[in-house]
Formats: sequence, structure tokens, C-alpha cells
Amino acid sequence: MKLRVDYKASLRLVGTVLKYLAVPLCFPLVVSLYYGETVLPFVITMAITVLAGIGLEQLAEEPDIGAREGFLMVAATWLAVTIIGAIPFLIEAHGVPFVVAAIHPGSTLGNPVNALFESMSGFTTTGATVLGDISYDSHTRGIMMWRQLTQWLGGMGIVVLAVAILPELSVGGAQLMDAEAPGPGIEKLTPRIAETARALWGAYLGLTVLEILLLFGLHLAGYAPNMGVYNAIAHGLTTMPTGGFSPEARSIEAFSAAAQWVIIPFMVAAGTNFALFWHVLTGDPKKLFRDTEFRAYLGVIGVISAILAAVLFLGDGLMSVAPADGTFDQFYLEGIRTALIGNAEASIRQSLFQVVSIVTTTGYASIDFNAWSSTTQYGLLFAMFIGGSAGSTGGAIKIVRWYIVLKSLRRELFTTAHPEAIRPVRLAGRAVDERAIRGIYAFTLLYLVLFFVSTGLLHLDAARVGFELTILETMSAVAATLGNVGPGFGVVGPMGSYLDFSNSSKLYMVLLMWVGRLEIIPVLVVFTPEYWRR
Repeated sequence: MKLRVDYKASLRLVGTVLKYLAVPLCFPLVVSLYYGETVLPFVITMAITVLAGIGLEQLAEEPDIGAREGFLMVAATWLAVTIIGAIPFLIEAHGVPFVVAAIHPGSTLGNPVNALFESMSGFTTTGATVLGDISYDSHTRGIMMWRQLTQWLGGMGIVVLAVAILPELSVGGAQLMDAEAPGPGIEKLTPRIAETARALWGAYLGLTVLEILLLFGLHLAGYAPNMGVYNAIAHGLTTMPTGGFSPEARSIEAFSAAAQWVIIPFMVAAGTNFALFWHVLTGDPKKLFRDTEFRAYLGVIGVISAILAAVLFLGDGLMSVAPADGTFDQFYLEGIRTALIGNAEASIRQSLFQVVSIVTTTGYASIDFNAWSSTTQYGLLFAMFIGGSAGSTGGAIKIVRWYIVLKSLRRELFTTAHPEAIRPVRLAGRAVDERAIRGIYAFTLLYLVLFFVSTGLLHLDAARVGFELTILETMSAVAATLGNVGPGFGVVGPMGSYLDFSNSSKLYMVLLMWVGRLEIIPVLVVFTPEYWRR
């Protein structure tokens, strides 16, 4: 049987991306040099990725990329980059044979499954972690910065970046960006797709630099004492990609209220369609607030935040007794109750921060929301399914899909009462194509089915190995990995980790993160027989 897919052309382009992955590896290498740490994890990884890339490039001459080749290239690129990204973690944990350079042999990242989990969580901007000990005593600053950088590279999209800067990917770039783009589609901002990719990455880079400067400025002004240049860069690299990794064990709780207020608008920006920023910069700022999806996005954040702020202010949204599983103690709970109840600023800040973080799938935490009541936690679980805008770096289902689903349901009720009526679903005044509506329904249904099936599988596997999980913890772990959110509740809460899951469960969650970042279809279609047959 002759294959319908030119897989060699796809793998050749994967090789091109891998070859140039050596360039961003220079940044953590420089960080390691500055702090007097070993650079072997990065030097060796750079050599491996260049050799692997050159080898794959020999498979084909001039790649001819169509839609099928685009799906395969994008899915394979994310998997290959994740495997390469795990190598520095493994080298840090084990050292290199015949070289006295073992750094932290006892590191949890010495387990290849853990290293792969952390790398996939990084590149897919999930933010779920298996690091039981997040500290510079256990990991070098270079490795911790590489962990942050993986999220920044994955945020706007590795393939979008490659299309923006590599001429050899400009041919077929539209198919590649469509396969990788977060949301129902990507708006072509300029006549050339490479220029569109550069415009998106330009806005992404500019906002990242601005956040870093503001955070470090707070430090210099004395409003964020521990937000030095390293932490400012580290958190700038993981806010805009809605990543959520932090080199601090307590995430954003470790920083001042001023730093938390600065981070909030950047999380909101990260969950906004980046094409809108391009319109603002090119002289059409009104387009931002005329955008239906953007207004719905702000409305959802505002409503959920206001409700949570009210219940936190009144004390109804907090536990009265610390959980018996030792997630946190009564002393910590009483500190939270004292800080929030009756304190309008703290209640508004904490509710707004957590809602924005969850809705945009950033995954930062300014407080341990395990201390919140179960009703409030279910509210956050609901927020995990909302997601940011199409064309943003956020994950989950996306605001625009929910908006169109609700509009089409309303249309269905109307046409049931008026069978003779013809009423298209409109978005921003334009009729939405019926095929696009069917595609949105298919994606949403597939997402929910995958969520419930995965919840059952993870719960069964946890029972198999004797790992006690409540159904809320299991559901939140699945929602957090499939939606690229990061933290869940209980043992996988914002101050916890996924370390105690079995290797089989962690590998399954690696699959969920991969599928979730590429929005299910581009990955699953590669595994269908119809995709390959002529």
C-alpha cells in the first residue's frame, strides 16, 4: 500500500527545528557560567540536538508540505523537542560517565519518566511539576532557567517561531501554523505567513521584556525585595506563555502584593488573542474592545472573580479545619483566614489572581487554594475548562468555542419554535460557517469525553498502586494536564507536585499534555488509518 503522507518531508522539517534548538540552549549555558556551575548538561544536549537535526534533514531534499504533512510535522516536532528537553535534567541528575561532574545524583529528575514529564509540562506550558524539592540546593540555576525557558519557547509555539525565522519553513508555513495554532484558527495579519509569525512573536517578546523590566523595577524600588534580576527573568519567561513554572517553591506567594498586582495584567494579556495587540500597535486600538471574544473573556474573569472575592471576604470560601492529610496545617489556615476575612484588597487580589491564573491556564498560585472550601474549589475546577482566547497562549477549550456553542444552542431553541426561520450564528457581526460550528462541537465533545475517560483511568491506576486520591484530586489532575493548567487540588495542589503518581500515570499525563497543547485533533488524526492510506 502506497502511503498518502510524505513522512520523510515532515521528518526533514522536524530535523531543521531540532538543529536550531541548540541556539536557545545557549541561554541557560550562560546562566550556568555566570553562577560557576557545570555547563555539561547544555553542551552535550546541544551536540545531540544538532546531530539529530542534521541526520533527519538527510531524509528528503525539498520538502513539499501539505495539510497531512503539516499535522505529522507539528505532532512529531513537539514530541521530539520534549525528548531533547529532558536530556539536561537527566545529565544534571546522573552526571556524565568518566567526568567528575555529577551534580545532584539524588534528584527526582534522574528518573527518565520524571524528566520527560517535566520537559513536556514545560514545552506545553502546563506547569505541572514532579519536583518534590524546588530549591537551588537540589538543582542548579542553569537547569532551573532551562525549565523556565522551555515554557517561553512553547508558549507562542515552536513551529510558529520556526516559520518566523527560518526561510526553509516559509513554504507550507500556513499549514504548519494552522496545525499548531491554539484555537479554531489563526488570523493572517500580513500577506506573507512568515511576517504574520514574526508579528505574533514580536508582540510576545515585547510583552515579556516589559514584564521583566517592571518586576525588576519593583525590586529596585523596594516593593519586591526578593524579585531580583534572576527571578524577574524567570517569571517573565513563564507568565506570557501561561506556563506557571516558578523557581520558588511557594510560587508567586513568595513575592509581595505589589509583584502579584503587576503579574495579573500580564496573565490577562497572555490569555488574549495576540493578533489584537498587532492591531493596537498598527493604529487600530478600538479593535481590542470591539472584539466579541475579548469582551466575553473579560466578563467571565470579572464575574467569577467578584463571586470568589465576596465569599473570601466573608469567610465562607475557606475551610474551618485543616485537612487531615497534612496538605497544610491549622496555623497556615488561620493565617489565611486572618489575611482575607474582612480585608477587601487581599480578597480581591487573591480571587482575581487565582481566577485569571486558572482561566488563562497560567497555573501560578499566590495562595494555597487547598485552604479554600470545597465549593470554592469546584468553582476553580469549572474555570479550568474555560480557557483564554483563540490565538493566545492559553490552553483548555477557549472562550470563543464556548461562546459559539451557547449561541448555536440559543439558535436551536429559536428554530425549534420557528421551524421556517433561517438564523445563522454570528460572531462579531459575521455569520460563522456551519462546518466550523460542527468542528467546535466535535472538539468540545471529544475534549469532555477524553476528560472523563482519563479521570477513570487515572483513578483506577492510583488504586492499583495504593495511591489514595479523592475524585476531586483525580479530576483536577486530568483537567490540569489536558487543559495545560498545571496545579490541581489536594496532593497536586499549587504547592504540591505530581511526583507520587505511578510511572504509568505520569506517562499517560505526558500524553494528555501533548494532546491538549495541540488541541487533540492534530495528534489523534495521525493515529487514524485513513490519514495514511491513499
